[in-house]
Amino acid sequence: MPSIEEKLANLGYTLPTLPGSKGIYKPVLEVGNLLYYSGHVSINTDGTFIVGKVGDEVDDTEAKRAALQCGLAILASVKNHYGSLDKIKRVVKILGMVNAVPEYTKHALIINGCSELFVQLWGEENGKGVRSAVGMGSLPNNVAVEIEGVFEI
Repeated sequence: MPSIEEKLANLGYTLPTLPGSKGIYKPVLEVGNLLYYSGHVSINTDGTFIVGKVGDEVDDTEAKRAALQCGLAILASVKNHYGSLDKIKRVVKILGMVNAVPEYTKHALIINGCSELFVQLWGEENGKGVRSAVGMGSLPNNVAVEIEGVFEI
């Protein structure tokens, strides 16, 4: 069975370079058999932010890609923590936040970018957890998407 990193490579994905944090928090925190991950923002592979208001400066396709990039950033933090991604057993919860104009309504479609990635990596049963997708008036550095959640390890 291929490792999660082999699956990522086979899918053509690269983990991004994570920018340094200016906040006071841990990117991931292990509690019992759960791994909580802090909000990870939409960044490109080179570490630059994907920015703008969804429904105005950012279209649905780019916003969904931004959510996928959040998922890859989350995995980069997990890999930095463990040295591998194979300790993750399942997705428990995702909270997706979309920097959207007030009248925007497709938040769930956007967060599918991350959810679809996790299903590709861990399958229907273990890659799909519970989820919320909400709109926000703003996000740090004007990023398009931010995602936090919980893995079972």
